[in-house]
Amino acid sequence: VQLQASGGGLVQPGGSLRLSCAGSGFTLDYYAVGWFRQAPGKEREGVACIHSISDGTTYYSDLTKGRFTISRDQAKNAVDLIMNYLEPEDSAVYYCAADYGYGSAQLGVRCRDGMDYWGKGTLVTVSS
Repeated sequence: VQLQASGGGLVQPGGSLRLSCAGSGFTLDYYAVGWFRQAPGKEREGVACIHSISDGTTYYSDLTKGRFTISRDQAKNAVDLIMNYLEPEDSAVYYCAADYGYGSAQLGVRCRDGMDYWGKGTLVTVSS
């Protein structure tokens, strides 16, 4: 299972950014996928997660609910994270991760605790 996150960069406060997590060598549709972030000196935290296409359940952290949207791009074998109304506090390295075999009822727990497969991160900096 290989995951590649992309789309990070520098954006001004209030701006938007789209991150993409591409799967390689397997079909991402059948996996739960999550976006996590880690800022310097802080613990990793779950941002948003989506269950496999069999269910489609989504989970958002309280900090990102209403501003971030997670969705699948099946044609690209990817899961995107659209981030709106970005704040300096959103600055972090963003990672995507994937899980297989867990039920949708466990999505929130997995989104907080972490998933089994991880890709390299992409840096998001929100600054004027």
